[in-house]
Amino acid sequence: MKVAIMTDSNSGITQKEANELGIFVLPMPFTINGQEFEEDINLTQDEFYDKLMTGAEVFTSQPAAGEVTKFFDNILKEYDQIVHIPMSSGLSGSCQTALMLAQEDEYKEKVYVVDSQRISVTQKWDVLDALELSKAGKSAKEIKEILETEKKESSIYITVDTLKYLKKGGRITSAAAAIGTVLNLKPVLQIQGGKLDAFAKVRGWKQAKKTMLEAVEKDWQERFNGEEVYIQGAYTSSKEEAEQWKEEIENRFPNVTIEMRPLSLSVACHIGPGALA
Repeated sequence: MKVAIMTDSNSGITQKEANELGIFVLPMPFTINGQEFEEDINLTQDEFYDKLMTGAEVFTSQPAAGEVTKFFDNILKEYDQIVHIPMSSGLSGSCQTALMLAQEDEYKEKVYVVDSQRISVTQKWDVLDALELSKAGKSAKEIKEILETEKKESSIYITVDTLKYLKKGGRITSAAAAIGTVLNLKPVLQIQGGKLDAFAKVRGWKQAKKTMLEAVEKDWQERFNGEEVYIQGAYTSSKEEAEQWKEEIENRFPNVTIEMRPLSLSVACHIGPGALA
């Protein structure tokens, strides 16, 4: 069996990287001031942030069912099976749509959708693991089973620069946003098991970063029993702050190679520029 690995742009994998890896990335759609865009097709990171920071109305959505099946059909011209790894079902309906489409007669036993409950950097690692499993001769069904067995073996911690976008998305009230801004409160958010949840509220960037580093270290020692792990940094917008954040992570975990990745635009839309993870 020739098995293709497919994901969406929420993984943070660019079209260029996808071509280099030999995988397929479904671009996520956006509506900006009433105009339709697709991530990394006709919308770059810089263009997105320029529009977001100048007050544009930005909305995320999921690809239409017809676009997804068209993607499946094109891949199946060259491959026998597809392992599709979309963003977490707890954060978008796109996973459920893909699962439903995979049950149609023409895709049964050909398309296997993984509900990995991951997004961004952790979703990317699922894709890389799937690619290695495919090269090792695993079937699409076997790859799906392995990834879903290991889906909770990850954590994401995020802190934001502004509460504006959390308020806009309805994740916090206007009153909470106003009080938080006055008191310089930084929420530390967590994605563990598919959904974005509150983890801690602290004052200032220094304490927020300290809280995230301590949370990662605790997970490593307690949840993962000190086993080998990947620790990565992520950010929205500012590369200068991202490099400084990378240094801080490296200082805390000197024996781990740290990669710094921009967060996908669908995440950035809901947390705003200047966030660190």
